[in-house]
Amino acid sequence: MNINQLKYVLEIANSSSIREASTRLFVSQPALSARIRELEEEIGILIFERTNKGINLTEEGRDFVEYAKKAVGQFEVLEERYLSKDSDKEIFSVSTQHYNFAIKAFTAVIDKLQPEKYVFSIHETKTKEVLDDVKNLKSEVGILSFSGSNEKVMRKLLKDFGLEFTPLMRRETYVYVWKNHKFAGKKEISIEDMRPYPCVAFDQSSDSNFYLSEEAMADYTFDKTIKSSDRATTMEIISELGGFSIGSGMLSKEDAILQGLVAIKLKEEDPLIIGYITRKYSILSHYGEKYIEELLKYKEL
Repeated sequence: MNINQLKYVLEIANSSSIREASTRLFVSQPALSARIRELEEEIGILIFERTNKGINLTEEGRDFVEYAKKAVGQFEVLEERYLSKDSDKEIFSVSTQHYNFAIKAFTAVIDKLQPEKYVFSIHETKTKEVLDDVKNLKSEVGILSFSGSNEKVMRKLLKDFGLEFTPLMRRETYVYVWKNHKFAGKKEISIEDMRPYPCVAFDQSSDSNFYLSEEAMADYTFDKTIKSSDRATTMEIISELGGFSIGSGMLSKEDAILQGLVAIKLKEEDPLIIGYITRKYSILSHYGEKYIEELLKYKEL
């Protein structure tokens, strides 16, 4: 077993076919299939079930993939720290759901500490990837949220992943609409009022259930839903289609992307608890400590 084989398994698991994975990996399809068969023979399990409709992970395969993700993630951390051309530079990484204060805290660390040479990363991404990134050491700190509709499952995931959650703030539920929307002047609104309009939500990937949502009202079934992967696209859709999204009501006047939005208090209550996660018993770097100091400036709980 070697690290390349593990990377191959992960790429295939994220693809619809061996052919698609081979294209992404720049490896011929026969060679890729051979490497996977060699690995399966070595470890004595069938990772993938091959059918005329494609490939699927077996039950044992799904278990293997979880361990492979962790191993590859930690290997990549070592590679980046000791083998990359940037190994002489300071390294720090954060993963976050779509929260502007997380970015402000990140830039504040760089501005205040002024490291001479560095490679810092901030990943604005999906809930599961925030959890995975911190669990697998890709990021030291993650920022995420949960509401009453998914709190129990999220807390179980945090426990299973060996992560510690520190709450920063509790936010009521708001609807975001564009400034020219017919409801933009309202102080309060109900979900029923918004039923004719599309709800734009951050895409948590097709294999994720509602409990990975970063928005409140995750268990509510909307008649019209559009999935989006980034904030700029979300804002464009809301503007063009008269749609809406659900959020915490935190609109920064300094964030150009958000300037056209109006926040309206939602009558239905499903408050968000927003906070940061770290690995339990982990020793943070100097930059990790400073980043948390910046996050704590936003603490309200």
